[in-house]
Amino acid sequence: MTGTLPLPYRVVRTADETPDTAGIVLEPSGTPLPEFCPGQFAMVYAFGAGDIPLSVSAVDGHRLTLTVRSVGAVSGALRNAAAGSTVGVRGPFGTGWDVPADGDVLIVAGGIGLAPLRPVVRRVLAARERYGQVAVLIGARGPRDLLRPGETREWQEAGARVLTTVDRPAQGWSGDVGVVTMLLDRAAVAPAGTAAFVCGPEVMIRATARELVHRSVPAERIQVSLERTMHCGTGHCGHCQLGPLLLCLAGPVVPWDRARPLLSVREL
Repeated sequence: MTGTLPLPYRVVRTADETPDTAGIVLEPSGTPLPEFCPGQFAMVYAFGAGDIPLSVSAVDGHRLTLTVRSVGAVSGALRNAAAGSTVGVRGPFGTGWDVPADGDVLIVAGGIGLAPLRPVVRRVLAARERYGQVAVLIGARGPRDLLRPGETREWQEAGARVLTTVDRPAQGWSGDVGVVTMLLDRAAVAPAGTAAFVCGPEVMIRATARELVHRSVPAERIQVSLERTMHCGTGHCGHCQLGPLLLCLAGPVVPWDRARPLLSVREL
């Protein structure tokens, strides 16, 4: 059953991933929460500051790895949490990624959107022999904003086609420059048999999903992770409402054929 009361978790370590983002590794101080599925999120309390939703970027037994970008008091407190300190965690919340057992897989991430997609990549590569083409397309503002570049190189060595682009190149950058959709021509997946996973800024999600449909990927085989302000995680506060959906319950992962008509309504 989804945990609605925070349980104490100990901070094992935090590690900077970009100038404003860190990975925080937690393990239960006592009873653990139920197991998280790829794509679900946790509500994490920094005691004395408040709580925020965070993407789960890895689950190893009862140990959780979360990705936090420092943009306010709570996220700043969590990013700077010392090893051995205690935070409160509720969850798991929301829908997860529906990872197929075989076929081609296309993963498209924008910025910090790579964090909730990381468990999908790890699951697919753990059974690489069952899949056809596996492509991971990553876009970021600049080279310093790329999450886990060392790990993405390991994915390529494990059999994934990893392509990266940035909006603003820095000195020494020799890779692609431009929006992430420009990488689709090189993904080398078969559209009709591809399962696509997309996460990032909403404008990037819309552009990517529309381009995939244009390239004959069925809309129902495109999964997107949508963000709205989530305060309770249990569907009571209404802050995460998107039309008829409360995304803390019916999302954040939603098939594109369901999300498309909602995201086409201005200011919804």
